[in-house]
Amino acid sequence: MLPWKRALRPLAALLLATAVTVVPAATATADAAAAPSSGWNDYSCQPSAAHPRPVVLVHGTFANSVDNWLALAPYLESRGYCVFSLDYGQLPGVPLFYGLGSITASAGQLQTFVDKVLAATGAAKADIVGHSQGGMMPRYYLKFLGGAAKVNALVGIAPDNHGTTLDGLANLLPYFPGAEDLLSQSTPGLADQIAGSAFLSKLNAGGDTVPGVHYTVIASKYDEVVTPYSSQYLSGSDVHNVLLQNLCVLDLSEHVLIGLTDRIAFHEVANALDPAHATPTTCASALS
Repeated sequence: MLPWKRALRPLAALLLATAVTVVPAATATADAAAAPSSGWNDYSCQPSAAHPRPVVLVHGTFANSVDNWLALAPYLESRGYCVFSLDYGQLPGVPLFYGLGSITASAGQLQTFVDKVLAATGAAKADIVGHSQGGMMPRYYLKFLGGAAKVNALVGIAPDNHGTTLDGLANLLPYFPGAEDLLSQSTPGLADQIAGSAFLSKLNAGGDTVPGVHYTVIASKYDEVVTPYSSQYLSGSDVHNVLLQNLCVLDLSEHVLIGLTDRIAFHEVANALDPAHATPTTCASALS
């Protein structure tokens, strides 16, 4: 593929995301009025009858609880959800870049965080939305740490459910200046994500899913990190696998932008969190 064509993909997606900032303020005000709270990570937030479960956002590799969710957290908040996010997978002495520690240990951190959120909100279960590693790692929590009893739905945005190659993970580095230096350090979280790793073999043995949890995977055919994109998909009786380009052929988001700015993907997230009130996702969803 010609370099300029590759460059146009994230640029087009970014322009699409920028366009949504001009959605009439009246719509945003109306949405905000319906919200049960006005704070992201607000532990006084009480879930509403319409959205009775808090949403826990789980960032990807090299990201953190803030930068990964600067667009999606407000998007969900404005629709009336109590929204929370955590940092996980920290390496000693490494600030800002997370998701690099052992994924087994990271799943334990998620377990603790979900318990904290449920205790604060009084909810019986939470919903989890994760990007990249954050869409895959919670599956360990669900399968081995009792998470299935505390989670209603897992929505994975570009999750590496069946792994990727180190070259694929390295494609993330240009998005995070300074992250390349971390490759010279011990990064078990990267090793765990390599296709065929002992971690992934254990995670996927005996089936991709566990009973009682609703699974959604949102993928882009332009993903350059988790390839082929179909490897992101899950198999199971309660799985909804989505390809963005089947919903909007103009959506050019790749691995990073699908989680950071893509409101078409966000619309599918909202549908997965509230399937009883789902509406069709189209290119026009970028302005919803």
